[in-house]
Amino acid sequence: CEYITEYRNIFITGATGSGKTYLACAFGMEACKRYYSVKYVRVPDLLLDLQEARDEGRFKDALKKYTNPTLLILDEWLLMRVTEKDSANLLELIHKRRKHSSTIFCSQYLEEDWYQKLGGKDNPLTDAIMDRISFDSYKIPIMSLDPEKDISMREVYGLDPSQAQ
Repeated sequence: CEYITEYRNIFITGATGSGKTYLACAFGMEACKRYYSVKYVRVPDLLLDLQEARDEGRFKDALKKYTNPTLLILDEWLLMRVTEKDSANLLELIHKRRKHSSTIFCSQYLEEDWYQKLGGKDNPLTDAIMDRISFDSYKIPIMSLDPEKDISMREVYGLDPSQAQ
């Protein structure tokens, strides 16, 4: 958990079923064992919560829910392109966490693709967000050694995809 004491982030990238969430939760469990506060959230849920809170005038309280934990795990990071409102909310969250806590970002996309997903050059907040999260982050890319032999974690555990809910 040295990354937590150093206030550094972790990027875990890889294909669906490669074990990103599993690995992030393992980091989270270890942090819990060392008495750090940890929160896990899917980014689509986070964005909905923050925007709803902003619309209802309780943004500051909602933001505390995500800025207070020592470790925040953001799953499904940039699964979809974010709106400018979402970018503003993310910047507020990321800015308040910077140099006070650590965040784990789990994404199907490589870091170099995040710029476009955040709005690219058309969004002035993109540079601010990327600068705050990527400068001193650890990167864990989960890459295939042999795509022909790859199986997802669902297959490893014998889960039938047709039975998924």
